[in-house]
Amino acid sequence: MNERLAGVLYGAGWGAVKRLPEPAARALGRRVADRSWRRRGQGVRRLEANLARVVPQAGPAELRALSRAGMRSYLRYWMESFRLPVWSKERIRDSFAGEDMHRLTDGLDSGRGVVLALPHMGNWDLAGAWAVTALGTPLTTVVERLKPDSVFQRFIAHRESLGLEVLPHTGGASFGKLARRLRQGGLVALVADRDLSASGVEVSFFGETARMPAGPAMLAQQTGALLLPVSLWYDETPVMKGHVHPPVPVPDSGTRAERTAVMTQSVADRFAAGIAAHPQDWHMLQRLWLRDLEPRRAAHDGGGTV
Repeated sequence: MNERLAGVLYGAGWGAVKRLPEPAARALGRRVADRSWRRRGQGVRRLEANLARVVPQAGPAELRALSRAGMRSYLRYWMESFRLPVWSKERIRDSFAGEDMHRLTDGLDSGRGVVLALPHMGNWDLAGAWAVTALGTPLTTVVERLKPDSVFQRFIAHRESLGLEVLPHTGGASFGKLARRLRQGGLVALVADRDLSASGVEVSFFGETARMPAGPAMLAQQTGALLLPVSLWYDETPVMKGHVHPPVPVPDSGTRAERTAVMTQSVADRFAAGIAAHPQDWHMLQRLWLRDLEPRRAAHDGGGTV
């Protein structure tokens, strides 16, 4: 019943929100964000705990204000994403402004393929739609399989309607398809600040150990593609901002695993720089650091309680 309800709610969001006038949709997003923030549910408390690592000098009042801004940013992402399929191409092109975009366009012009690695910042759906629309280049991405399946299929259809090629997160099969796209000089975008498998790489992230996916670094090594971390954020304008960080080089020496570890740490460092500059736009409402994950894992294995 919970999965069925989730499917109904997502369907209502995609169906109703995109028909609302723009001011009404923005106001709805703020109301939902503020209500969720005041209720201090699990997601809000986790967001606040994560932000405490990003802004360790912040006191309780500052963290509360930051988490409220974070929830408003998160709901802005959802409101925009629900409405993206009805935006014109001109609206999509005008809704994003990036810094150092030459790193992306030069990489594509070279024909070597580009891997964009993004954290859960801003609106990655809008960024993908902008790349397809403004740059005129196909973009391939991977999505986590969600429950219920009706919601997952809606996510697939939603992103495909924006011009993205979407692959389910199925390990080796999706990796092979991504590698083929890159060898053809294509563009791949991966949200890469939270590991969804047991094969992630341990990194130092804001002074603590977290695990991030190895995929972006492995794809760059295997295909010769350029690996570019990206930060996204909002300001007071309707235009989302972004920054393409310097490329992550492949080390000259070491085993494949060692090179992957070095590259993933470099990605984490660039993510940290972008998140520290715009912490309210990092939508991490889940456990991330190993110190937070281990008690839950121990309880699941019968070794303790959460």
